[in-house]
Amino acid sequence: MYPFTYQRAATLEDALAPLLNDPEARALAGGMTLLPTMKMRLAAPTQLIDIARLPELRGIQIEADAVTVGAAQRHVEVATDPALRAALPALAELAGLIGDPQVRARGTLGGSVANNDPAADYPAAVLGLDGTVITNRRSIPAAAFFQGMFATALEPGELIRAVRFARPKRAAYAKFAQAASGYAMTGVMVAQFDHGVRVAVTGAGPGVFRWTQAEQALAARMAPEALDALTLDASGLNADLHASAEYRAHLVGVMTRQAVSQLAGSAR
Repeated sequence: MYPFTYQRAATLEDALAPLLNDPEARALAGGMTLLPTMKMRLAAPTQLIDIARLPELRGIQIEADAVTVGAAQRHVEVATDPALRAALPALAELAGLIGDPQVRARGTLGGSVANNDPAADYPAAVLGLDGTVITNRRSIPAAAFFQGMFATALEPGELIRAVRFARPKRAAYAKFAQAASGYAMTGVMVAQFDHGVRVAVTGAGPGVFRWTQAEQALAARMAPEALDALTLDASGLNADLHASAEYRAHLVGVMTRQAVSQLAGSAR
C-alpha cells in the first residue's frame, strides 16, 4: 500500500467535505473492493473517509411498490432481513450469494454499486429491478447510472445514500460463480412487472446489460422453453482464463433458464 490518512466521518457533511476538497480521497464502507486494490498498488488514495456507520446511509424501507435499502447496509443484513425477504425475496437471495461469509459480513450495497465491478452481483439487481440510485445530490435511474467497466454516473463529491428497487410481480436470480472468488462468471436477474419483463446480466460482459431478446420472448411466455430459439451474440463479452466469450454467452442462456424455472409458483 501507499501512505494514506484515515478518518471516520461522524455525519454525512463531515464525509463530503474532504471528498470535495481532495480529488484523491476515497470513501470507505466495507472496503471489499477498495482495500484489495490498494494492497496491489492499483489505487493510491490520499485519504480514506470511513462512512460505514453513518445513520443517513443505513436502513431498509418497505413500500407497496418499492424497497429502499441504505448504501451502508451490509450484504448479510440484506440477505437476512425478514421484512425484505418477504417483500422482495429475489434481492435477499442475491445478497446471500455474494462472495463468502467474510465478504457478506463487511461488504455494502453502496460500495458494490459505486465500484460497478463487471462481475459483481448487485448491478444485476439494480438494473433488473428497475432500480434508482439515490445520492446526496440526485436520483439516477439504473439505465443512466452504469456506464461500463468500473464506470458510473457518480461525480466528484457525490455519494450513494440508498438504492430504491421497484417491486415486481415476481423475480429470481441465478448465478454461475467463479469457484475461488465467488464472483459471478454470469448472473441473471429476471423480473416480471405488469408492464413487461426485465432480464439483467452481470459477469458476462464489461458491464451489466439487459438481454432484450429474452425480455421479449418471456413477455410472450414466461417459461424456459420460450428461450429455446435464442442465442446471445458473444461479440464483446468477457474472455479470460476462466471462460471464453462463447462459453459466457452460453452461460447467459443457462442462467436465464434457471431463473425463469425458479419463478414457477413464486411472487415477488
